[in-house]
Amino acid sequence: MTKSAENAGAASYAAAGVDIEAGDRAVGLMKEWVKKTQRSESIGALGGFAGLFDVTRLKDYARPLLASATDGVGTKVAVAQRMDVHDTIGHDLVAMVVDDLVVCGAEPLFMTDYICVGKVVPERVAQIVKGIAEGCVLAGCSLIGGETAEHPGLLGPDDYDVAGAGTGVVEADAVLGADRIRSGDAVIAMASSGLHSNGYSLVRHVVFDRAGWALEREIPEFGRTLGEELLEPTRIYSLDCLELTRRTEVHAFSHITGGGLAGNLARVVPEGLHATVDRATWTPGAVFDVVGRVGEVAREELEKTLNMGVGMVAVVPPESVSVTLATLADRGVDAWVAGEITERGGHGEAVTLTGGHAR
Repeated sequence: MTKSAENAGAASYAAAGVDIEAGDRAVGLMKEWVKKTQRSESIGALGGFAGLFDVTRLKDYARPLLASATDGVGTKVAVAQRMDVHDTIGHDLVAMVVDDLVVCGAEPLFMTDYICVGKVVPERVAQIVKGIAEGCVLAGCSLIGGETAEHPGLLGPDDYDVAGAGTGVVEADAVLGADRIRSGDAVIAMASSGLHSNGYSLVRHVVFDRAGWALEREIPEFGRTLGEELLEPTRIYSLDCLELTRRTEVHAFSHITGGGLAGNLARVVPEGLHATVDRATWTPGAVFDVVGRVGEVAREELEKTLNMGVGMVAVVPPESVSVTLATLADRGVDAWVAGEITERGGHGEAVTLTGGHAR
């Protein structure tokens, strides 16, 4: 018996479902995209054991604070997998991380990612990283490293999940938050690009399980297919928010994610104060109406699950309102005065939504 015949049935990593060579090809394909995200502080090339970032410029800060955030995209990845479209989900990942960082006023510096797959398909992994890289460019941060892990037996061959972590920096005396908010402040809403990356378990239940719609179905209210609407990338607000802090006084930001507008805004409203938000100041996008109507979802359930058309909120003093709105308009962000901060008085909750949405 030959040596090769003796080893024909031998166990190996490849036989167990892990393809190291495919992983190496994936790294090669993603390099060009990662390179596009590099800031001057980025050190070294892709492929090392750790990403390096030169923090020399932090010496210019009086007291630099590092901010850290981590997140994923949730079940939106299931839509990407069903559509076999993988170059937008990374954009969502970056948005979920950097827009949490900027809430405290931090400038996003760099990100790392984690992609877990059932089977490494180099071209698919490269498309995911392409989306992450494009998101990093929009956020002004570097993608300095990451990990692609192959988990056969745990995930199906076409299944994957993504997660990311980001680091930012803010001057200690410039940290934004609840302690800066005062009675009389204005609540400025910034429009979302759609569903963003929250509430997809509810949305998928409505459109797939209850309505039985296919992703290819043309939805007149959307002016495009269901799949195209569901994969609309999450808007990245980090550079817009940072520009606001440079041009005018800002007291706080709130990133509207899981928990909805009231739930997330409440996180930055201090004890003794209350935010009133008037629904009549905006009309949510068609996707929110369709999900509510087709699924017979109560308004309260929609509002605590979906962003309802508002992706980020800025709380600013009255004298900053005009500059805030003009700055956001210059940057192509639809924004409006949605409410105000008052003394809490008899209000039990930190945030109250009033009225009905404009039609």
